[in-house]
Amino acid sequence: MDKLYEQSETGCCSRFNPELWDEKETTWQNKLFLKDHVRSFFHVPLNFGQIMTKNMEKIKVADALNQESLMLSDEKSLWGADVYIAISKEVPGAEMAKISGTFLSKVFEGPFQNIGKWVKEMETFVKSKGKEAKKTYFFYTTCPKCAKFYGKNYIVILAQI
Repeated sequence: MDKLYEQSETGCCSRFNPELWDEKETTWQNKLFLKDHVRSFFHVPLNFGQIMTKNMEKIKVADALNQESLMLSDEKSLWGADVYIAISKEVPGAEMAKISGTFLSKVFEGPFQNIGKWVKEMETFVKSKGKEAKKTYFFYTTCPKCAKFYGKNYIVILAQI
């Protein structure tokens, strides 16, 4: 089993520590990600599992699994989102993306139906720091099955400032 998941109680997603992300400022310089696209219907993903399975297999074959489990979603439209999976090196046969910038992050917990409220809270948080968000990413910290197992559904919103 991959080192990243050896410590996982579920054999899937690791237990998330919100203290590492809540109200933090992070700077990335050319952070490497595998990029793909998920089809959605009013922001509800339709082929997320299929896309993640395909890409995780490519990442494992390339031995590019990142020590930090990080997957970002750019909810570009009602009909689709770009997903970014942090990797340790380039993966053959996949689209690569590098993200640079400074980000404010805030952790939220609860059902996905609260996402609109959380986005507004994030906007208020960013403004309270005297900043303006240029772009927003969502970090879904666990899959639904693991969120149920752990009893917490954490979502981190990252605002590029």
